[in-house]
Amino acid sequence: MLSLDRLSESARRAWSACFRRGRTPGLRTAKTTLAAVLSFVVADLLHTTDQPILAPLTALLVVQLTLYGTFAHGLDRIASVVTGVLVAVGVASLTGLTWWSLGLVVGVSLVVGRVMRLGPHLLEVPISAMLVLAAAGIGSSSSMLGAFGAETAAVGRVVETLIGAAIGIIVNVVIAPPLYIQPADDAIGELVGKLEAYAREFAVALRGDWTRAEASRFLQRARDLGAEVRRADLQLARTEESARLNPRGRAAREAQPRLRTALTGLEHCYVSLRNLSRAVLDRTYFVPESDLGGAYSPEARLALAEVVDAFADTMSTVDTSAAELSRSLVAERLIELRARRDRLAGLLFVDPAVDAAAWEQHGALLAAVDRLRVEVEATVRPADGVWRPEPVGAGVWRVFDRIGQRSS
Repeated sequence: MLSLDRLSESARRAWSACFRRGRTPGLRTAKTTLAAVLSFVVADLLHTTDQPILAPLTALLVVQLTLYGTFAHGLDRIASVVTGVLVAVGVASLTGLTWWSLGLVVGVSLVVGRVMRLGPHLLEVPISAMLVLAAAGIGSSSSMLGAFGAETAAVGRVVETLIGAAIGIIVNVVIAPPLYIQPADDAIGELVGKLEAYAREFAVALRGDWTRAEASRFLQRARDLGAEVRRADLQLARTEESARLNPRGRAAREAQPRLRTALTGLEHCYVSLRNLSRAVLDRTYFVPESDLGGAYSPEARLALAEVVDAFADTMSTVDTSAAELSRSLVAERLIELRARRDRLAGLLFVDPAVDAAAWEQHGALLAAVDRLRVEVEATVRPADGVWRPEPVGAGVWRVFDRIGQRSS
């Protein structure tokens, strides 16, 4: 069963996801509903089919978290539907609906969809083809009537898809095209808090009864912090995507260098913390379990705890929303961190000729501490340059470049 701490953490995240600062609760739901209703009304007025349900269905699927995502999904869905109906019309002109013609339609649709790299929209190709065949009544005795019915159903399906995609994009453009700056800022701030909390708990454990089990537990907890790094990176990627094709995208373009610089530094801090935990674990397991005091002397373990505490104190001053003030505070705390690191180095000093293993393991520990000092300072350094999102057609040109390189 999940612990109460995990349940409370899950509840907190669910609540913050709905009511996060900078986000209007229910806005995306309202936009999606409006797009679906408008699509149905327009398709009904144009008499595309007797029941133009495909138009609102397309709008429902097209409206995404970002304007670029909506545009990309709209194009992919149009491409998948058009491909599917073309396959269906081609089969309808040759044969009726049988088990083998159905298999042919599905197989050809999947192959064409993979060649077109439709990704998550791949299955829409055979679905569209089968729906067109079913709507056309291919099982009729006249193949000519069947082909005519397939063409009629195909036109209606394509038109409804175009209506749904167009209205989904228009609604997302007109009504507050989203920018996910605040969620990314919050996720980075939460990552700072997680790293600080881990360091403080690690320092407390180092001052207590140190065991191999404790060393293993803290290494695993350090590894678990990778999930927090990935979550923050996902939020920042969404911020970057929200700047593309967005008339309000200037704010996201201006915030991206600051957020990306901070996240890169925090990711390196996470790696350094994990390496530090691994260095402590290696040393703990190197000595006999009955003599864990031989891994680190009580004075060295206390000095290491003070170093980790100093890192936590430094991390508590990291604030991406006030980078200039944060830089001065971090610089002050790093002086103390450096002093504690030097004291630890003196306590860990051994002659490599006497104990080569201890010299190597203590060196790995001190190297991890040095990287922590460098990376925590990097989280608040001034961002370099101005960020610009990749052009929309860049991915297409890369595909053509790869094809040209293979053929040459």
